[in-house]
Amino acid sequence: MEQLADAYFDIETTGLSRIYDYITVIGIYMCDSRSSELIQLVGEEVNKENLLKALEGVGAIYTYNGSRFDLPFIDVFLGINLAGKFRHHDLMYDCWRNNLYGGFKAVEQQLRIPRQLKGIGGLEAIWLWWRYQNDGDQNALALLLQYNKEDVVNLKVLRERLREYASDEPQW
Repeated sequence: MEQLADAYFDIETTGLSRIYDYITVIGIYMCDSRSSELIQLVGEEVNKENLLKALEGVGAIYTYNGSRFDLPFIDVFLGINLAGKFRHHDLMYDCWRNNLYGGFKAVEQQLRIPRQLKGIGGLEAIWLWWRYQNDGDQNALALLLQYNKEDVVNLKVLRERLREYASDEPQW
């Protein structure tokens, strides 16, 4: 039987509204026992077909606050109910059970998970996208993609740290 991969998943958007804003980047860090791969869909690549193709072979999706933000945004924007197609595990609730509160960056700091890009958050990610869109700033796009990459890679690190921290995570 083929082993299904885990996907660590994060989106970047132009804002918080599922009605007025749109997805700029979908980051997926696919991992199985043999390998890992980073997939980033950017701009016009963000569509239903590309996302479903990228998620082929995935058994579980891991997010931080994904049940309240990422997955509903995907559902409205692309018409895909990812939680209906894949097992979804929102690591934020595991953090809460272990008295780790705040956004993802705050939890990373509490658990001493390193990050190369310091001082960049969701608002800066929006500005980086608009610098790329409006001015053709390739450095802004590169920074946005590096930020997204750190998010998805650190989701895997967070999951591993939570396993060390407490053994409450369900084993699938």
